[in-house]
Amino acid sequence: MVKVYSSNYSYDYGFSAVSLAYFLRYPNPYARHVASTDTISRSYDPVTQRLTTVRLHLKRSRLPPAVLKVLPKSSVGASSDGSTQSFILEKSVVDVKEGWMETESRNIDWSNVLSVIERQTYRRPALANPTADEITAFQRDGTIKVQDDDRTDVAVSVTLKSRIGEQLRKRRQRWGEQAGATSVIGAGEEEPAVKQGWFSSWSSSAIRSAVESISLQRTEKSQPKAQKGMSVVLSRLRHGGIQEVLEGMRHDREVEL
Repeated sequence: MVKVYSSNYSYDYGFSAVSLAYFLRYPNPYARHVASTDTISRSYDPVTQRLTTVRLHLKRSRLPPAVLKVLPKSSVGASSDGSTQSFILEKSVVDVKEGWMETESRNIDWSNVLSVIERQTYRRPALANPTADEITAFQRDGTIKVQDDDRTDVAVSVTLKSRIGEQLRKRRQRWGEQAGATSVIGAGEEEPAVKQGWFSSWSSSAIRSAVESISLQRTEKSQPKAQKGMSVVLSRLRHGGIQEVLEGMRHDREVEL
């Protein structure tokens, strides 16, 4: 079963500021766990006037105790205290002319345990009651004139799907084959027991459901923090521009260290 988180909210900033803050959001006081961000590729299409960017984020985190009880640490590469790190691949497309940005982020580590895909859409709102001049503009260039100085609407969806059940089924199948092989041992010889390990009393569906439910609870807590982090960056942009954002980044890195 797939778990889905969704949310809609707005920033009291124009689209230009919000789209810029998105690329400057790491680190911030609510995301000091982001160790690094690297740009893999960036391209601009002069026809559509859209900017496409692919980035790679390295994030540190600590798995919830409940997850550590369900999964062996070796399957997620966690240390004894649950500390782990993962790479997040992010793709974004920005259309400044039409006033929207779409992003998609997904984990590329331990996706066999849990796949997390986050999609966001940022959009500047169109005028509810356009004037005659604005209607003319709409007829001329195919867009409605917008107010880009007070609000940006955001829609977020996070899809969580655990594949741990598939891994367990394959492992149990291998064990079954091993058990079958021991049945051909010569008469009078004792068959060795096949060890099923820590999850012998768990069903695949129960483990999968537990991982997805725990991850959904964590997402519900982390998403509001991500929104607050963006608000901090936007506030820095408003009061001190790029220079204050960079100063804030340096401070947040020093606090983390």
